[in-house]
Amino acid sequence: MRLELEYAYWKSTVAGIVRPRVPVVSYVPERRHMPERVLQVESAWKGIESILSDIVHRFNLGTERCLEFGVEYGYSTAALSSIFDSVTGVDTFAGDKHTVSKQDIYADTLKRLSVFGNIKLVRSDYRDWIANDDTVYNLIHVDIVHTYADTFACGLWSAKHAQCAIFHDTMSFPAAKQAIVDISRQTGKRFYNFEESNGLGILV
Repeated sequence: MRLELEYAYWKSTVAGIVRPRVPVVSYVPERRHMPERVLQVESAWKGIESILSDIVHRFNLGTERCLEFGVEYGYSTAALSSIFDSVTGVDTFAGDKHTVSKQDIYADTLKRLSVFGNIKLVRSDYRDWIANDDTVYNLIHVDIVHTYADTFACGLWSAKHAQCAIFHDTMSFPAAKQAIVDISRQTGKRFYNFEESNGLGILV
């Protein structure tokens, strides 16, 4: 499977040579603001929480519904719940090949986030979720296994079901960034990239 995913990435990269170039616009926040809810847990997402309100303001996003694929310890989930009325976090809570922990962390994360009444956690693979959800969200956050194929599949669905889709680790995983380029090309949404905190891709 890994060879197939790697093949998908390189196939896209080579094909991109002859396709029209997708511009990647550097995202420079106009203002930074720490949300009310910041968990004291380790997270590669630290720094991104300070630009969430800037993203919402700049792109005139609604704040009713947010969906997150990839909760892990709940750092990003808590930050998002400071801004959005309702946040649904979808994760297997069992790790993947790109996470440090491969242990089952569902119970710990559920307990940690249980103090926030507007967060709902769902234990599910993203593929099962997107096969059964037609809801339109204000924002969807994608932070799953960072392969080209998974990022493209989850990200394309997300871009079609949200005003704005954001993707973590664009600076750490070239395959994920390439998938976002292809999603931008297919949907016509503009690709902004915030280079701090391992990178955050923004499709809007």
